Amino acid sequence: MGGGVAGAIKRRGGAEIEAEAVRRGPLAVGDAVATGAGRLPARYVIHAVTMGQDLRTNEQTVRAATHSALRVAETLRLRSLAFPALGTGVGGFPLDRAAAAMLEETAAHLRAGSALEEVLFALYGEPAYAAFAAALEALR
Repeated sequence: MGGGVAGAIKRRGGAEIEAEAVRRGPLAVGDAVATGAGRLPARYVIHAVTMGQDLRTNEQTVRAATHSALRVAETLRLRSLAFPALGTGVGGFPLDRAAAAMLEETAAHLRAGSALEEVLFALYGEPAYAAFAAALEALR
């Protein structure tokens, strides 16, 4: 949890989040696991693995990680969940493709029935917002 969103979570929430995640690993690429949230104003952090040792990701991995995180949220009976744009930082995956994959997986999950009442996409910068807005419009 050194850089990107994971690094920000660790800096703000505390090293105990990473320590708990390490105890729950290793995870395969595309899997997800929940830990406590440390000092963050949340109950859990769901860690969705989008890349392996090569630090690269692809659409299948982004879809699998999104799906896995949504399943973990259901297991915890969460009513809300926040996602960053998975795989688009260090993983280098294009924002528009990540947005389409994540929104399609989320929409399918919600259509199938879910305890989730709100799924928030916490995005960094106008390009990310524009990519997710366009992908959402394409789903409608």
